[in-house]
Amino acid sequence: MNTEMTPKTPAARWTKPVAILALVFGVMTVFSGGNVLFGPMKAQEMAGNFISFVVWFNFLAGFLYITAAVGIWLGKSWALPMSIFIAAATVLIGLAFGFQVMQGAEFEMRTVGALILRAGLWTAIAMVLGKAKPTSRESGN
Repeated sequence: MNTEMTPKTPAARWTKPVAILALVFGVMTVFSGGNVLFGPMKAQEMAGNFISFVVWFNFLAGFLYITAAVGIWLGKSWALPMSIFIAAATVLIGLAFGFQVMQGAEFEMRTVGALILRAGLWTAIAMVLGKAKPTSRESGN
């Protein structure tokens, strides 16, 4: 069984740019999350009222973004389920974040925007990959 996606659909032309976007986004996420978690106190101060589990999730998810980007670039079939997982996990973290906020936790409004951006981006990536995936007729299966 072939574990690679063959770019035979019109959406497949977007897989390389999507891979680059995912890679850049992943590197930026690891850097920014790592800076808040492990960087100087000034980085934490600049982050404001952050919720630790959200920052930890984003930091760790950044490594998944990078892994997914490599899989997308190489046309691996596991890149689609990984992208769906990233999108779904981000939505779940967003719900947990919302629950914390409803409990009175202080937060930065930019966190709301960042979670929406991340969930939206990975949903869009999964949709592009889903459309780029060849049908069984196209792949000869």
